[in-house]
Amino acid sequence: MTSLILEFLDVSHVLVNVLMAVGPLLAFFIFFQFAYLQLDRQYVINLFKGVVLAIAGLTLFLQGVEVGFMPVGAEMGEIMNNFENLWILIPIGFVLGLVATIAEPAVRILCYNVERASAGSLGQMFMLITLSLGVGVFVAMGMGKIIFGFSIYYILLPGYILALLMMKLSEQSFISIAFDAGGVATGPMTVTFVMAIALGLAEAMEGRSAIHDGFGLIALVALAPILSVMTVGVFLNLKTRRK
Repeated sequence: MTSLILEFLDVSHVLVNVLMAVGPLLAFFIFFQFAYLQLDRQYVINLFKGVVLAIAGLTLFLQGVEVGFMPVGAEMGEIMNNFENLWILIPIGFVLGLVATIAEPAVRILCYNVERASAGSLGQMFMLITLSLGVGVFVAMGMGKIIFGFSIYYILLPGYILALLMMKLSEQSFISIAFDAGGVATGPMTVTFVMAIALGLAEAMEGRSAIHDGFGLIALVALAPILSVMTVGVFLNLKTRRK
């Protein structure tokens, strides 16, 4: 127990990585502050308070992911391999994709901004449910890919061809939202947890390779919101044309 606590508290290497990531952004702001912006002193103080809180939050979050989520995910993948009926991993994958997307901070930020930009016509909860269901379906398909060993080409190629076709049929405002959603859905929660489970499952299954079969699930997660959001856009576009 003591060793686990000490391991969690040892955040020095994570803090260095966070500072390396945040540092250039902070330097960029400081340069523009002195050269062009000349913002009020109180505004700058509040910004630096936010930066400190963001650094602390990112450090604790990434340390928790490294110490907790990734090992647990890998262990879950190995345990799932012992199930008598492996097909049950497909609905389990759907639930995992659903809850991981709901917990993803970047997804919530996107949904909030969509609601604000659309003046409430596209509700935050509606967007969150749409994205989560889409990711859940594609994580389930990814589990099927690992179980049955078929190529990821059979999902990605038709998926992106369908996305290109739907761009012609969808409401135009949904296209940009859809492709942004594909990026934010592959955040730290989804990547670490879902990828760890996929790698653990592929490594434990006989006849499967962690490199060949374990990777690729995040590509499906990135595709899922694009199709799910543009599907909503297609239905709204058709409804508008009928009116």
